[in-house]
Amino acid sequence: MISEVFITCALTGGGNRANYTNVPVSPEQIAASAIEASRAGAAVVHIHVRDPETAQGSRDPALYREVVQRVRKSDVNPVINLTTGMGCSLVLGGVESPLPPAEGTDMPGALERLVHIAELRPEICTLNCGTLNWDNELIAVNSPAMVRAMAARLQKLGVRPELEVFDSGDLVMVHDLIKEGLIDGPPLIQLCMGIGFGAPADPTTLMALVHRLPLGAIYSTFSIGRMQLPYAALAPLLGANVRVGLEDNLYLSRGRLASNAELVQRAVEILERIGVRVVSPDEVREMLALKVHA
Repeated sequence: MISEVFITCALTGGGNRANYTNVPVSPEQIAASAIEASRAGAAVVHIHVRDPETAQGSRDPALYREVVQRVRKSDVNPVINLTTGMGCSLVLGGVESPLPPAEGTDMPGALERLVHIAELRPEICTLNCGTLNWDNELIAVNSPAMVRAMAARLQKLGVRPELEVFDSGDLVMVHDLIKEGLIDGPPLIQLCMGIGFGAPADPTTLMALVHRLPLGAIYSTFSIGRMQLPYAALAPLLGANVRVGLEDNLYLSRGRLASNAELVQRAVEILERIGVRVVSPDEVREMLALKVHA
């Protein structure tokens, strides 16, 4: 068990949330939600953006720019963590004719997925460490060569990658990246549980992943859906930091839609009641040796 943790708030995600009024969509809404989550106790805010017209996930650098500028100009100073997970979507045409790809495919090159990172220089950004079957036809494609190219670019930019692990094979990639010198220490890892065809959210599977982590890793874990808040209590027992937010779970309780700030507040309450201190953004910066870019 660890006695101090940081909370990451994953604000909006890129999945289909158009029917839920509590999910922030416009840059102004996403930035406001980040600020509120920070005031509630989140040291890190994990940011996707959405097309304001359609509410669907986007990788438009202009949308990221507006969100980041609004947060940086506010009276809070959370660690900003931008996604690079958009742009890995392959939708197959069907079982008998998988090619050509179907509508919804979005597969830019590795460096194009990092355009907003190069411009905005957040302290952290995500880096998915493997390919995942997301549903019956959609595949989130992250080949080893693509992951290596993105890791090398992030190292040159001085942005700490949060290595996203969706299953045990992704940890093979993590160990390879470290061995090849593409990850500066300490490695930052996110164990993502309960997602589609990835690792299920049971504690036995989570423990198996924890036992395969590289030495010296700083790591967080979360589960999607109703297990999100129980994971806030479970995480520090396994040496992990905490992630909550509307990207992963829409509800504070059965039938009660949440805000990001409310999910953070509930996580803070859970942690404090079991004797765990929630650390500040500046403590996270020191812990992870983050580079703060002007």
